[in-house]
Amino acid sequence: MLDIEDLHVEIGEKEVLHDINLRIGDGETHVLMGPNGSGKSTLLMTLMGFSNYIVTEGRIRFKGEDITHLPIHARAQIGMGMMFQRPPTISGLKLGKLLAATYGDQPDRIREMARKLNMDHFLERDINKGFSGGEIKRSEVLQLTAQSPEFVMLDEPESGVDLENISLIGHAIGMLLEKDVHIVNRKKSGLVITHTGYILDYLDADKGHVMCDGEIKCHGNPREILKEVKARGYRECLECRQTA
Repeated sequence: MLDIEDLHVEIGEKEVLHDINLRIGDGETHVLMGPNGSGKSTLLMTLMGFSNYIVTEGRIRFKGEDITHLPIHARAQIGMGMMFQRPPTISGLKLGKLLAATYGDQPDRIREMARKLNMDHFLERDINKGFSGGEIKRSEVLQLTAQSPEFVMLDEPESGVDLENISLIGHAIGMLLEKDVHIVNRKKSGLVITHTGYILDYLDADKGHVMCDGEIKCHGNPREILKEVKARGYRECLECRQTA
């Protein structure tokens, strides 16, 4: 599904990602952890094609196609989607209108999708305007559900979300990533950034990675990595480079 090879990325002429190599297979969900400022969100923004993130070396392939310099809208059209950590407020655009533009003019189906995330009474409201943290995250998941991308990137889906909302969001993300389908038949893949690891209670992630100082330092079982990080912090990952 996704193949990143020797990726180097600059922002404002400063290199922030160095020699990133990562491969995510069809139907796989990978988890990315690391301290604040390590480059995790930068990687997702680069994969989605945001123009401020300049690839200076390496390649990004999606479903076998080189998309390294493909514009953001083209990446969305071929099946890539992203949940932002801090999405903007969009005044003047109703959530329901955006969903109709993405999914098609099927109001009954859209309302059904919204109801599952307790968002049906938000369809006539401006996107994210006056939303709480949990409501913003549910809105983001709803938008991704309507888009139905093949490759889903989630930037801290549990950030700012209470326990009741994380359960709702976690189950919706599990459905979005087809976790109810055997991996052989699964068509959706994902890359999830997490700080707390709460999302792992709802996602059966296949592999975990730790990023420090703009590099992916180690790979392994996501729950084992999370256990070690909780016990020892990220310092161990600076000294130990385990291979998958």
